[in-house]
Amino acid sequence: MKVWFIGSLIALAFAVVGCSNNTVSRSLVHRSAVGALGPYSGSVTSDNLVFVSGKIGKRGGSFAVEVNTAIDAVEEELARSGVTLADAISVTVYLTDLELYGEFNSIYASRFHQPYPARACVEVSRLPGEARVEIQVIAKSQ
Repeated sequence: MKVWFIGSLIALAFAVVGCSNNTVSRSLVHRSAVGALGPYSGSVTSDNLVFVSGKIGKRGGSFAVEVNTAIDAVEEELARSGVTLADAISVTVYLTDLELYGEFNSIYASRFHQPYPARACVEVSRLPGEARVEIQVIAKSQ
């Protein structure tokens, strides 16, 4: 009786752990990072959330072009998951110069609409590819 009971508990524990691991692994979708400057996914979907890796824009021109093309890259990555900028719930912005904050906000407000997602903006010393802005997004899928 004791052996059967202990065996049943062990089998149940393996079944619960196995189901939990299988559920988690099936709910994750990794999308490759096209043209990435490092080893990471372009985005990962987990259940109804889409996590977009930081995107940079076209460098070497005006800051406005760099910001708009970074937002374009975010928008393209979101589209791969069937969502849009309107589905963004959190945005993290990295700027190499907070003096550009006002210009960034003007462009951001023209691309992300009210109600705006939660947002953090931080100044960093450098970004990959000598970018001046990098934008990371978490969005909700339907």
